[in-house]
Amino acid sequence: MIYHQLIVVGGGLAGLRAAIAAKAAGIDVAILSQVHPGRSHSGAAQGGVNGALANHPEGHDDSPQKHAFDTVKGSDYLADQPSALQLTTDAVPAIYDLEHMGCPFSRFDDGRIAQRPFGGAGYPRTCYAADKTGHYMLHTLVEQAYKHEITMYIEWFVMDLIVEDGECKGVVAYNMTRGGFEELRGEAVVMATGGAGRTYSNTTNAVISTGGVAAMAYHAGVPLKDMEFVQFHPTGLYTTHILMTEACRGEGGYLINGEGERFMQRYTPTVMELAPRDITSRSIQQEIDAGRGIDGKDFVYLDLRHLGAELLADRLPGTRDLSIHFEGVDPVFEPIPIQPCQHYSMGGIDTDVNGKTEMPGLYAAGECACVSVHGANRLGGNSLLETIVFGRRAGSAVAGFIQGRTGGGKAAAAAAAGSAAARVRGRIDDIAAREGSEDAYVIRTEMTLTMRYHFGIYREQSVMQQGLDKLLALKERLKKAKLRYTGGVWNVDMIRTAELEGMLDVALATASGALARTESRGSHARTDFETRDDEAWLKHTVSTYQPEGPPKLSYRPVEMGLFEPQERKY
Repeated sequence: MIYHQLIVVGGGLAGLRAAIAAKAAGIDVAILSQVHPGRSHSGAAQGGVNGALANHPEGHDDSPQKHAFDTVKGSDYLADQPSALQLTTDAVPAIYDLEHMGCPFSRFDDGRIAQRPFGGAGYPRTCYAADKTGHYMLHTLVEQAYKHEITMYIEWFVMDLIVEDGECKGVVAYNMTRGGFEELRGEAVVMATGGAGRTYSNTTNAVISTGGVAAMAYHAGVPLKDMEFVQFHPTGLYTTHILMTEACRGEGGYLINGEGERFMQRYTPTVMELAPRDITSRSIQQEIDAGRGIDGKDFVYLDLRHLGAELLADRLPGTRDLSIHFEGVDPVFEPIPIQPCQHYSMGGIDTDVNGKTEMPGLYAAGECACVSVHGANRLGGNSLLETIVFGRRAGSAVAGFIQGRTGGGKAAAAAAAGSAAARVRGRIDDIAAREGSEDAYVIRTEMTLTMRYHFGIYREQSVMQQGLDKLLALKERLKKAKLRYTGGVWNVDMIRTAELEGMLDVALATASGALARTESRGSHARTDFETRDDEAWLKHTVSTYQPEGPPKLSYRPVEMGLFEPQERKY
């Protein structure tokens, strides 16, 4: 048994920021991650982080209130408005904190942090570091974690939460390098494990972004919220789905169809390519469906040629590298083939603005959590912001929770140790002993294709019902899947098989919420219910896990108070 007062699961931006905040408050904290924190998926974020710094000449009168309005409008009015204002109010100090830690932001000539336009924003408020913002932010926080001597368990995979007397007391994890299951116990846990992109076959997300670990909170009785809202990024590379940052359009890139048109003139003539992501993705899909893709195929072009080699080298060097190496296209000379790809989960573990869940001792932050500040559609640049704002808030809040406790401690943890790891070991032994007739990898592939084609950019009743039925059948088939490999060290087969149950349950929450919501709002676009219905659906979907079948759905009102819902025009 290993003991630390706080266990942070996930070494990306949200987890690191939570750990640093808790450590600053005097808490003994450890980070547990299946990859080195510097390889976390946060590093794939490219374009920037939003904050009303008002550094740009065209944004001198920007403010947190205006940022909050853009966030709420972008969410199609499903964001909880006090939470959105908390996000935007905390944004400026959170970004300056990173600057003071040494994050190498791009700068204007006068030395201030540079800002660029992003979709759905009334002002150029996206702070950036070329087009590698997430990478630079991540490594800045990794450096801080080492500076503050935060303990890290690297290449450990969480198998289950430890819940005793209704409280979260730690996790059971698999030590990938040495083998075996270990209990890591403490007074509280922060989940910061990212999104569930890998439930889709066409995702920009890393292999580790499965949602499988966050599903453990769901299985333990903590609800998921708003899982039907899945963001499709307009510009993923056609062949590999790797992200082409929104900064490409923020810097002046064009979207071109097979007839050579800048087709966004048809959809959002005022802002053109800088419409919010849900609108831009749907516009691209409509062009493809109308036969105006390139050569009639299912992609269009992102054209950066007119920006010139100097600007690309200065502000979009990563974009050029990725295009050359993964699509065989040099954007200085050729347009980039792109199509919309699954990118982000607006939904997640139900939390408040301090990362607190309804289970004592369990907190969550980052993409795996739902505060809700993104509602039905997230604005570009608000995800990196969410990680540092709510990561810090969760770390500070959990520190207060731990300091306010009496009793417990290492001795109590040691006295309770043993049974949780034994349960996990028994579950894996049972899977290994099956005379299984099913292949977990075939089931995973069928799940990802089902999500792509039945719960994609456009949705319809009968198609979604077929998809839900397929997911339920896959869940039954998974009971007959066995392990291919039973070795103790680096058993990736065991990891991928064990996490698949959680992935399927997360997918079922997405599917069930989408099927039930009979309106179109933000990223949830139904062809059979084409309009937003505030009277019936201005509410959050809350999914409660059921061992058999789909989740139980209930609803909660959206928190209003700042801005009255209006028609969403750009």
